[in-house]
Amino acid sequence: MWRRTICLMLGITPYIFSLSATCQNGAELDYIKPLDKQPCWMVQVVQEQQCSAAVILLSNSSESATSTTQNALDPSTTHADLKGEPIEVPAVAKPTDFGRNVYYRNKLEFSLDGGYLPINIPFPLDIFVGDAYNTYPLKYTLVPIIASLRWHIDDVGGPWILRGNFDLTFSGSVTAIPRGPESRYFSYDMGIRRNFVPRKSKAAPYFDVRLGVGNIDAKGPKGVLYAQGQDLTFTVNMGSGVRYNFSPRFAISGGLNFMHISNLDLSESNGKPNWGVRNYGINVYGPMIGLDIELHKYRRQPE
Repeated sequence: MWRRTICLMLGITPYIFSLSATCQNGAELDYIKPLDKQPCWMVQVVQEQQCSAAVILLSNSSESATSTTQNALDPSTTHADLKGEPIEVPAVAKPTDFGRNVYYRNKLEFSLDGGYLPINIPFPLDIFVGDAYNTYPLKYTLVPIIASLRWHIDDVGGPWILRGNFDLTFSGSVTAIPRGPESRYFSYDMGIRRNFVPRKSKAAPYFDVRLGVGNIDAKGPKGVLYAQGQDLTFTVNMGSGVRYNFSPRFAISGGLNFMHISNLDLSESNGKPNWGVRNYGINVYGPMIGLDIELHKYRRQPE
């Protein structure tokens, strides 16, 4: 602003000097003569001064515009440099880690799993306990329905493909037996699951193991060969699959599950030599699907 004022003053200075000289000589100033009626030397001086003032004004305006443009284009120039007012430049937001919104410490979930297990196999640990690694002529098909409470005991952590968290599972199971001499099996199970949580996917692989105790309507004591030896039995469930999270509250899962039922040979002798019923156990696997629902309000990830 002050530069423009100086340029304007320089432009009108010749007129002020001319007017001052006229008043000092006592002449009456009726009007200012146009430049074409002024003496030649006067016209030349005025034009030169006006041109100089115009050049100065345009030069200053160009420098100001160039400086403003450079400041605007300079990435390091802040709003405070242009306005004189300090402001905070917001940091670049990092991509949201969806997995941390789903798997976090102390999260509680209800899960309902259902399976169809028609494939009979040898017990995987037979080779370690000295039993023959084979199947029996009596075949089983189990249809378990498992209701569980899942408690996530830690947040997501770990390197690369092992990145994930653990949840403890407390389950009640009702199992129908459409193929086999027995008809049903009830059990209580506890276990642990490892969730392998990727950074940018809603799908997460898992592996879990559950151990339990239950009751079956055993037919071995009634003379059915290869049936179960007593009502009190124990169970092992192992499964692996993929869980897909529609949102932090709802998810489905699918995979394969192995189920073992036996009484640990407790029915064979019961402390009395040559007495009792041999227990053959049940070993089956097949597909299993599940539904997971969060039980409390979704905890948002800290910003």
